[in-house]
Amino acid sequence: MGMNNQWIQLIIWFGVFIGIFYFFIIMPRKRQEKKHGDLIDSLKKGEKVVTIGGIRGEITRVKEDTFVLKTGDNTEIEFIKKAIAYRVGDPQ
Repeated sequence: MGMNNQWIQLIIWFGVFIGIFYFFIIMPRKRQEKKHGDLIDSLKKGEKVVTIGGIRGEITRVKEDTFVLKTGDNTEIEFIKKAIAYRVGDPQ
């Protein structure tokens, strides 16, 4: 009877640990990924953005999986969509 009670307590603590892990690590990450996906979907030509590498530019073309950014006078660089960190002027 005593060993059975210890196993039940162990399972309960394990469940509590999994719940804490889920609510403090997994849920916020999912929310952040959804927010970033919504940002990527809303971007269009002419908007100014910053990449995860810190490169600032203006979107000149939107392709299926990439954005083409104008970064200088006549310099254009193509980035995958996930490389965009944020839109210039948006609160972070």
